[in-house]
Parts: sequence; C-alpha cells; structure tokens
Amino acid sequence: MPRSRSSQRASWGTVEDVIAVLRRRWERGDFLRDVAHGTSPTPVAVPLKGPTAAETADNFGDVQQWATRWREVDGRSVRVEYRSVGGRLIGTNQLPHKAWIDTPDDLWRTLGVQAQVDRYQTLLDVTRAVSPPIAAWAAERPMKLLTHEQDWIRLLDTVAWIDHHADPATYLRQIDVRDVDTKFVETRRSILAELLDRHLAADRVNVAHPPSAFAERYGLRPKPLLVRIRFLDNHHRPVPYSDLTVRASELVATPPPVATVYVVENETTFLAFPPVHDAAVILGSGYAVAKLEPLTWLRDRNLIYWGDIDTHGFAILDRLRAAFSHTRSILMDRETLLAHRAHWGCEPTPTRRSLPQLTEQERALVDDLVNDTFAPSLRLEQERIRYSAISDALKASAD
Repeated sequence: MPRSRSSQRASWGTVEDVIAVLRRRWERGDFLRDVAHGTSPTPVAVPLKGPTAAETADNFGDVQQWATRWREVDGRSVRVEYRSVGGRLIGTNQLPHKAWIDTPDDLWRTLGVQAQVDRYQTLLDVTRAVSPPIAAWAAERPMKLLTHEQDWIRLLDTVAWIDHHADPATYLRQIDVRDVDTKFVETRRSILAELLDRHLAADRVNVAHPPSAFAERYGLRPKPLLVRIRFLDNHHRPVPYSDLTVRASELVATPPPVATVYVVENETTFLAFPPVHDAAVILGSGYAVAKLEPLTWLRDRNLIYWGDIDTHGFAILDRLRAAFSHTRSILMDRETLLAHRAHWGCEPTPTRRSLPQLTEQERALVDDLVNDTFAPSLRLEQERIRYSAISDALKASAD
C-alpha cells in the first residue's frame, strides 16, 4: 500500500531533525573532545532525507514548500547543499541534500551551548595546570566534567589535598579544603575515585579495595571495626559492664577470659540471650562477621554460631568456619525449621554459591532450601524461634 502524502512529507528532513542529530553528538561529547584536542568540530554535515524523483512528481507543490523552508534558513547558521532531482515530467529541480554547520560559533549557536563550551574550556585549562592526568581524562570525557562543573574546583582541590597531606593516620573528617566537608566527600566518592585513580601514583592506590571502600583504597584511615560483646555469666563477669562495644583491633590484644563465645545475628536475640556460665555473646551483624577473623584467640574458645535458617545464614556460617574450623552451629537444623512452620518467611535473594565448610547435615538442609523442598525461597529468622528452644539448645550444646 503506497504511503499517504502526509506520511511522505513527515519523513523529509527538517531543521529540527538536524538539531536532534547534532544534539546526540553533543551529548556523546564528540564536539567537546575536538575542542579539548585543539581541533575544530566543524564543518559538520548532516544528510537530509528528501523526496525521491517519484515523490517529487506526485507531490510537486509539497516538495516546493519543503525546499522553500530550507532556502529560508540557508545561510543563517546552516548552509544547505543541494542536489538535482527530477525527470521527464517535472524537469530537474535543486532540492536540499545536506545541512552544513561551517563554524564552531554557528554550531554552538544552533545548539544553544555557548556558555557550556566556555565553561568547559575554562575548567579544562584549570585542570591542566593542577593535574595533567586528570585533564587527559577530562578531554576524553567532557560531559562527565560538565556534569560536575559546579563542584569541579572543589573536587580538584580535594584530590590535591589528599595527594599532598593524607596518610594512613588521616580520617576523611580531617580533609581541610575550603567549602569541602565529610558529606561532600562521601556523596561524591564515585567521581573522586575516578580522579584520584588517575592523579595519584600507582603505589598510592590500593586496587584490592573498591572505590566504595574509599579510605582503604587511597591510604586514609578507615572507620574502626567495632565489635559488640555481652558477658552472659552474671556471677563471674570479667569487667564491671555487661554490654560493651570495642574496637576489633583492641579486642585482638585483650581477649576476654571466657570459655565459650556465641555469635548471633539479630540484636534483639543478642540482648535477650540467656545467662550462660563462663560465656559471652557477640553480635555478628550478617557478613560483618568477617571482622571477627583477626580475633585469633577465638581458636581457643568453644565457638558457637547461630544465624537465620536461610542460604545467607549458612553462607555466614561457612565464612566463620573458614577462619575458625571448630565453629559449631545451633538451631540451624531441619528439626528447628519444621518445628516453626508458622513463622516461615521468604528470603529475598537466596545465594547458590558453594559452601565447602558446612557439615553434611548442614549442606543437606541448604540443598533443601535451594531446591525449594519445603517452600519457595524459605527463610526462618532467628528472632522467630521460640525462646524456650534457645534454652534447650544451650543445654544441649553444653553437654
């Protein structure tokens, strides 16, 4: 079926079509890359889709109107290149074929971006004076610079301060740059990481840590790892406090004088953990249990882990047991799971990774969870287990 006259006219190139093509190239950074490298972004040509010879013959009046509109803009920021189209019926006609932008000023005026071009050139010149490596990065990613133009000088100053003043004893809070505070750094870690990766010497960037671990990656002082511990023996407490939060590095050097250590994940469970002779309980907080790995004295303790009955709970147990192979688990078995059917929930994002440190019985239960043997994505959170079951499990673990 032949196309209607209106659909044919709609397919012929317009000034708006040309600007849309130029806008896409601008947003890709093509033109500013030329500016950064000292080459002209112009002349630039945009092909125009125009009527065929057959369409010209069938819609001669419409074609003349379309060509007239282009002649009206020809020479005003846009130069139109014509080609011959026609035949026996209507003769040869000169119709628009390409739109040319001949000068940078015409290009910036057509796109309305002169202020952005000027701003980019100014910031790029400043960057070249401060950090040639960052300037080379900004020359290839001009739109990234413009995205951060309001912060750019502060970003450069922060990078320079870290380069000249930061050391392993420096917290983020100690960065002393005008109009820069800790929130500024924390909310702009991603762009700062890109700039620091290019500016700092290779030995100043610890690539073992991702940019999200900002302090560790760039040799600053990270927040200390904290361990929360409760002493469960009300009659023989080693310190005059029942609940302490201490730096993991300090707990490494001063192990508490208890025979048994429990690790749990839920704070309410931690607080309500029953009294146990010569024992303490540590709040593991999920995968943050990794902070316990430096506590080598745990190898000499009766170490017992209790987490959620779900794939991540067993993954945390696997990780803890990789550091302390003698770790036992409680209330993470099929019997406990089936006894609390009314409290089953759903695990949002189960893991299927290999867990080599589990016992045969633990691995069998994980297989049941992964295979949805009892219910899809089954989860039993530890705080949903009956309190009396805790006491029973503690007695059994002590036997």
